Amino acid sequence: MTGMAIARMFIILGIILIAIGLIWALFAKIGFGRLPGDILIEGRHGRIFIPVTSAILVSVVLTVVVNLVLWLLNRLG
Repeated sequence: MTGMAIARMFIILGIILIAIGLIWALFAKIGFGRLPGDILIEGRHGRIFIPVTSAILVSVVLTVVVNLVLWLLNRLG
């Protein structure tokens, strides 16, 4: 890979991470991350949050999106 290709890859990765951050902030405003099944343990010295249900939901949505994109790419190509 040339230096320009690596720079382009990092720029695209940065844009993707910014988009994920913006989407995550939007979902946090509507209550995502506090679904039933998400575990929150609070103690005197801190807090532990384990988003079980949220992680499963994100996994299912991403699986569907990736499969749809791959299906479309195979269909077009």
